[in-house]
Amino acid sequence: MYADIMLAVDLVNADTQLKAVGTAVKLAQTFGARLHVITVVPDYGMSIVGGYFTKDHERQAIEHANKALHAFVAEHVPTEIKLQHIVGHGTIYQEILRYAADTGCDLIVMASHRPELGDYLLGPNAARVVRHAGCSVMVVRD
Repeated sequence: MYADIMLAVDLVNADTQLKAVGTAVKLAQTFGARLHVITVVPDYGMSIVGGYFTKDHERQAIEHANKALHAFVAEHVPTEIKLQHIVGHGTIYQEILRYAADTGCDLIVMASHRPELGDYLLGPNAARVVRHAGCSVMVVRD
């Protein structure tokens, strides 16, 4: 049923991602699917903010995220699963959607925290991915 599954993980809150990781792993094993694991390094938002960081700060942040993603996947994803590591850079939900389209994913799996007073059903990134994705999205509550 699924050939390519995108798993979006927030490495800053890695402990809240484990239930979504387990779900994505089970789906990949069941369908023999390739797992595309993505994390996103956010951009500055406004160019004036970038002036307060060193020139190579973004490159270093992406390299650090890539190492952290590989370590996280090595710890939580069985080695027999076909996988691809992806580190996006920019607006979180836009990067998830872009890479899901680029890789031809037919399912996106992502975690979402329990809603609080300021949230309406889902966190802002999960809600945007659900609204704009060109494929099915499974949101796993932590």
